Amino acid sequence: MIGAPEIVDFLSIFHALRVADHGSFSRAARSLGTQQSAVSRRVRALEDELGVSLFERQPNGVRMTIAGHRFLNRTRSAFDEIDQAVANASSAGRGVAGALRIGLIQSVVGDQFEALLKEYRREHPDVAFEFVESSSTAQLGMLLQRRIDVALCLDGSATPECDMEKLWTGDVFAALPETHPLAGCDVVNWELLKDEHFILGRDALGTALDKLATDRISQAGGRISLEAHDVSQAVMRLVALRFGVALVSDSSVSIGYPGVVFRPLHGEKQRLSYCAVWLPGNDNPALRRFLSLARSMASKGWETST
Repeated sequence: MIGAPEIVDFLSIFHALRVADHGSFSRAARSLGTQQSAVSRRVRALEDELGVSLFERQPNGVRMTIAGHRFLNRTRSAFDEIDQAVANASSAGRGVAGALRIGLIQSVVGDQFEALLKEYRREHPDVAFEFVESSSTAQLGMLLQRRIDVALCLDGSATPECDMEKLWTGDVFAALPETHPLAGCDVVNWELLKDEHFILGRDALGTALDKLATDRISQAGGRISLEAHDVSQAVMRLVALRFGVALVSDSSVSIGYPGVVFRPLHGEKQRLSYCAVWLPGNDNPALRRFLSLARSMASKGWETST
């Protein structure tokens, strides 16, 4: 092709993809275990070779250009195909009967999920697993890019391209400082919480707990006071330091946090739905067996075989 570069540095493309994922040269360098200057040099050389700028450099990071979006989206698909080919070859070499890539958030890892994994591994011990922890929104993106087979989300709303099925439900809890006046209550309600300041982390925002809190506080006659932080379990440390009250799913309650107590929110409307989301065209047999087992266990109350 006239005008196309004769040699493409695949390592430079890989570095550029990491920069796009992290939105920063410095964060990409940390994830790669190298120096920021080395990543910057490789990306700059790639841009020179292509004759276009892939990123707009900004004081707080980078933003992909239109040309960068087009180029990196196409190359990411190619890299994913290579990764899958390597995984399939590796699985065959180890005698593994397929592979299953699961996206999840920390809130999903509770009793039902553990029971599902336990039973699946008992029935299919030769299937290899790959787990990716990210926000519900990021998981939907990975599904569409076929980087994962199934996303396990809380109250997730799938895109039109995806199928979604509710597998189980769970309670919502308020995380309070142990010295909070409501810490002595067995349960709390929104009327008691309407004047509180809420601090929500990545998991809560990814499961729409911010919307739930806003709606319920409004119904109780209050006006929500809320701040969001791009952290996960560190929110519990902020609760212990009396920065505010947090909302969590029931799977988080089993984890002990010094200075924090959990109290259930009263009412059936506070229950969250745990959902599986997948692409209907995904013909991975390991995925089909996983979904079939999940449906079967949900109908039986999530009991594992002995």
